[in-house]
Amino acid sequence: MSTAPAARRLGPAFWRIARQPRWIAALVLALAIAAGFAALGQWQISRSFATAQVDRTDTETPIALSTLSKPGAAVTGEQLGRMVTTDATLVPGDFVVLSKRLNGGTAGYWLVGHARTGTGELAVALGWAPTRAEAVAAEDSAAIASPLIGRYLPSEPPDQRDVPNGVQSAASVPAFINQWESFDGTVYGGYLVAAAPAAGLDPIDSPAPSREVSLNWLNLFYAAEWAIFAGFAIYLWYRLVQDQVEERADVD
Repeated sequence: MSTAPAARRLGPAFWRIARQPRWIAALVLALAIAAGFAALGQWQISRSFATAQVDRTDTETPIALSTLSKPGAAVTGEQLGRMVTTDATLVPGDFVVLSKRLNGGTAGYWLVGHARTGTGELAVALGWAPTRAEAVAAEDSAAIASPLIGRYLPSEPPDQRDVPNGVQSAASVPAFINQWESFDGTVYGGYLVAAAPAAGLDPIDSPAPSREVSLNWLNLFYAAEWAIFAGFAIYLWYRLVQDQVEERADVD
C-alpha cells in the first residue's frame, strides 16, 4: 500500500497529464527560468575567478620596519611575512622562552628577546634550541646584529591556561608586554623572527608565506544558490503535474 503512490510517479498517468498543452507550456517556462538561473550561476563563477587576486608582494627583499609598519598597529596581509630591517638593541634580562615550537618538524624552544628600535619596541625571536636549558643558556650571550634583519609576523593569541603553570608556547606580543620588566608603551603589533640566530641557537625555520590565488568565495556561494534555484524550477513543474496525477487517482 505504501508503495502505490511511488509506483504511479512518472508512469503513464503522469506523462498523459504532462503532455497536455498547458503543462508543456509550463515545462517550457520552467526550463527557461532554470536556464536563466544557470546563466546567473555561470556569471557568478566567472566573476569569482575574474576578481581572484594573486598577491605578488616581494616578501624577501628587506624593507625598513618603520616604513612597513608603525607601533600599535596590527599586522596586515600586505605586511605578513615580509623581510624587514631595523636598528635595534636588546634589553638586558628581558627574555621569554617558548616551548612546543616546531623547527623542521622537530619540537623545541624559542628564545624571544625584547628589542628597542628608534620608533618602538619589538619582540624578536632570537633562535631555536632542542632543550629549554640550551635556550635559557643562550640568554647570557644573546646579541643581535645591526641592522637586525628578520621576517615580520603577526602576534599569536596568548595561551593563558599554560602560562600560570610555567609553560608558554604562543608568540603573543600582549603576553610579552606583561612579562617585560622595562616597557615604554610603544610596541609593534607583530614580532620578528631573526634571520641570523643568537649565539648557541639554531636559525628558526621561517619560510616565505604562500602567495596563492584568492578566490571570491561569496561569488561561488551565490553560484551554488542559482544552481539550486534552477533545479527547484524543474522540480516545481514536476510537483504540480504530480499533484494533478494524485488528484485524479483519488477521484478514480
